[in-house]
Amino acid sequence: MSISNPKTPEQSANELKRKLGLGAVIALGVGTTVGSGIFSSLGEVANAAGSSLFLVLAFLIGGLLQIPANFCYAELASAFPEDGGQYVYFKEAGSRPLAFLCGWISFWATDPPSISIMALAIANYLAFFIPVHGIILRLVAVAFVLIFMMMHLRSVEGGGKFQTVITALKIIPFVLIIGIGIFFIKGELFLSSAPLATVTATGFTALMAGISATTWSFDGMAAACYMSGEIREPKKNLPKGLILTAFIVLGLYVGLTVVASGLLSVDELAASEAPIALLASKIPVIGNYAGTIVAIMAVIVVVGSLSSCIMFQPRIEYAMARDGLFFKSFGKVHPKYETPYFSILVQCAVAIVLIFASSLSDLLGYFTLVALLKNFLTFGTIIVLRNKEHYKPAYRMPARPLMVGIAMIITGTLIWSTFIWAPLAGIACAVIAVVTGLPVYYFWESKNKKAAGK
Repeated sequence: MSISNPKTPEQSANELKRKLGLGAVIALGVGTTVGSGIFSSLGEVANAAGSSLFLVLAFLIGGLLQIPANFCYAELASAFPEDGGQYVYFKEAGSRPLAFLCGWISFWATDPPSISIMALAIANYLAFFIPVHGIILRLVAVAFVLIFMMMHLRSVEGGGKFQTVITALKIIPFVLIIGIGIFFIKGELFLSSAPLATVTATGFTALMAGISATTWSFDGMAAACYMSGEIREPKKNLPKGLILTAFIVLGLYVGLTVVASGLLSVDELAASEAPIALLASKIPVIGNYAGTIVAIMAVIVVVGSLSSCIMFQPRIEYAMARDGLFFKSFGKVHPKYETPYFSILVQCAVAIVLIFASSLSDLLGYFTLVALLKNFLTFGTIIVLRNKEHYKPAYRMPARPLMVGIAMIITGTLIWSTFIWAPLAGIACAVIAVVTGLPVYYFWESKNKKAAGK
């Protein structure tokens, strides 16, 4: 039997409807994952891997190692097909405090800042066509947040259709670069194992460094889990969609890497600040228009990611509010639009405030360690849940202990590398999250107990 609190009549009236299908699951996962990061990660991975051969292998192995994480999310989502994602899994595993902290950190630390950063990125990319700067650039970013806020507030179906279309549009340019570029590959570059002139690590060490550098390129594939309560036939569509997402992203990245390694030397890739633009310039058919094409690609790519985040992120606070662990208003569903309108409004309002703040990238980076810890513990919930009577997933991942182990090891490796990179910032943010979050949690729990005692 589930440990979740029984739903009140008011909560039942605020239930979100299941209006999204398999296409939306894939669009959310692919749309969130394939973001602006891929425009720079090719160079970063090339620099870490040190050779063309290892660059390709790094993305291939790195992508394969991410599949167990999606297997974990597919099983959890099929067991608990309701909105909230990680928050729900911690709660069902028996830790309401940890579940609350998950949502608390998401709201104050990661979700609104990510919206702000993507909106600013779109404005910066648009500056390629229309020169804007200063306050005008920030106002353009605000406009994009407001546009997608209204779209996802008015209709989850309309938002899902847009997400599917924009995800297809963002993939098409990559597919074209891969499809055309493959005919111009130079075998001697693709098969080259010659290392960078400045490489400090070789062999297995360099390959592992390259694999580690790909990890963030695959982050975001489980976005649909936060909207599980709005997916039709969730026990079928969620596992299928999550697994297909992993293979689509893997195929896209490996194909792009193969073409890049066949048209550019590893030295060129490692030295370039815009490796995809450089790659496009080397393809004869599109070379003269490379700058414009890549700028358009960048806008579409980040628009898709911004739309996705505004669509799924507010569902965490919605789920918490319905359990009495967040402000009651966040659990409201619009009577006409049937969306968690208040949660969407507030998260976008916070994001707009942050657009006018400075050093947003640094702010988001400070919470990287905490975000990774959430992922690590999420995979661990399967170990706890498998012995609970109410855990009955419709989908069970193959070789469960191995898949969970790989997912936790990969995430644990990232936690260690992030801790080495910024130990004080990570610890400080973890402490702040606990010190601010736990008192609020116990305050709301005391209110729930008083209400239940009446």
